[in-house]
Amino acid sequence: MAAAALLAPSVAAALALARSARVPGPDLPYRPVAPRRRDEGLPVPAALDPVLRNSVAGGRFRPAASAGALHPVSVRLLAGPGAGLPTGQYAYEPGAHRLHPLGPPSAPVARGAFAVLEVAPERTVAHYRHRAWPLTLLDAGHTVAALVAAGAGAYCLDLAAGAVPRPPGRRTDGIPLAIVRLTADGELSDGPPAVQDGHRAAPHPEIARARGILRLLAAAGDRHGTWYTARRSAHPAVVRARRSADPAALATGRPPSRGVLRRVLTAARAAAPGGPEWWLAVGGDRPALLTGAGPGLRTEAVGPVLDTLAVRAAGQGWIARTGAVLLAVGCPSDAGPNRIRRDHLLAGYGIGHAQLAATALGLPARPVGSWQGADLGADLGGPAGRRWIVHGLAFAAPPDGHR
Repeated sequence: MAAAALLAPSVAAALALARSARVPGPDLPYRPVAPRRRDEGLPVPAALDPVLRNSVAGGRFRPAASAGALHPVSVRLLAGPGAGLPTGQYAYEPGAHRLHPLGPPSAPVARGAFAVLEVAPERTVAHYRHRAWPLTLLDAGHTVAALVAAGAGAYCLDLAAGAVPRPPGRRTDGIPLAIVRLTADGELSDGPPAVQDGHRAAPHPEIARARGILRLLAAAGDRHGTWYTARRSAHPAVVRARRSADPAALATGRPPSRGVLRRVLTAARAAAPGGPEWWLAVGGDRPALLTGAGPGLRTEAVGPVLDTLAVRAAGQGWIARTGAVLLAVGCPSDAGPNRIRRDHLLAGYGIGHAQLAATALGLPARPVGSWQGADLGADLGGPAGRRWIVHGLAFAAPPDGHR
């Protein structure tokens, strides 16, 4: 408890900076280094093929959303009896859809198969600078949503990094922030001893700061974690079809019907009931700010709310002309590391499911992850610093306008 209290000021200060109006500097001259593969890898076994292929496979564009298509989240597979693989750990290669053993077969670290979602923030920080590390948390939440929608069995968003089995006999640059059980059942066991990081070139100070913050958040979890049974929420074709729409396709000024708005909001709220609040900012002829009220929607404010959101969302002017924006709201200014991690992961998770619902309805949609000064509670006359916009999903009526 005392350790968590010591971590909170540095994490809270980093979050305040990410939310500030400070403009990121130019891109850092970061060159990603492809991992060395000493083997051709193994094919993904039949039992795991659909869930991985339909969620995280691909190149720049994948079923799981990522800010700037930079994909800081990687999958490390823990395989035990029932996984269809020799027991051990594997690195998943999304482009080739193959598994690379991390060392020789070992004592099982799991029964069944688990995907450890690890974040390497370098590329995201190189582009978004001080705004980057919250985006990697949102990306991890989107990845969990994609795996669950593709058929994963359960997930955990608060397991402490020290309780996650480490790769055998080698260091890892990835920071574990979530874990997903891919099989219908299974359990984790203790992994091999931790390996100290080997020598590596000192990263740019901004990258080092982001890695430090993410390590603090990963360490702030629980030794056992809270596991949630997943409910498959999308047809495989819908998961594969998910893409972030071009802003021009969203800048139509046409909001969907209230029934469709409610379905998109409900998809997020049902997926993440213990997470952020869910609001809707709607454009068109009757601009307003709405919340879910039982089976319906309640108007909280009226006026050109999308104009304000366009300024707060990194000045993306097209947002003022879109149909609607679903908003994940929470994570107060004084939130501790556990709350920051949870609210961002659940915001990404909920928006991931909302985008799948929009895709199934034929709506163009695009996640919006970077927000500056977006204190929604204060804007509505409430206490400052309590209800921040954490994430968003812009969407609009489809081109034919029938929904």
